[in-house]
Amino acid sequence: MAALLRTDHVRTKLSNDIIGTEYASMLKNIYAIAAGMAHGLGYGDNFQSVLISNAIREMKRFINNVYKMKRNINNSAYLGDLLVTSYSVFSRNRSFGNMIGKGYTVKSAQLEMRMVAEGYYATQSAKKMSQFFNSDLPIIDCVYAILYEGKNPEKMFKKMSKKLN
Repeated sequence: MAALLRTDHVRTKLSNDIIGTEYASMLKNIYAIAAGMAHGLGYGDNFQSVLISNAIREMKRFINNVYKMKRNINNSAYLGDLLVTSYSVFSRNRSFGNMIGKGYTVKSAQLEMRMVAEGYYATQSAKKMSQFFNSDLPIIDCVYAILYEGKNPEKMFKKMSKKLN
């Protein structure tokens, strides 16, 4: 299949980490919401870089808790997908987060978008899994508190940023 999809413009790569890449594709949507929230709150590029570099480490912890195996989290299936989803102005999840950061309610942001931001639903699942594995995931915890507990984004980001390095 990889050979059939390969062209001069598309490079394909095989992976034996089906579970890890599936979870990474879910988690990147949550981190894109966080990146959008940060943008909507007026955080700059330096904060974004700290947020996303912490997100990749958080993603690695999460995936290793679910399915431990040797993997390079810097490969494009993990890091590349996270970067494009978090930084692209065309990302539904980043756009959704941006609206939340600017003061929209979850419902009003969903209605205005007229598209599904998968990260909204993924956040609830990731939070439940993090509790099951007793994981320290400050970005997921922050996004969850804002989206599902109605916490103030500005206050939650200040609290979360103290945990980032």
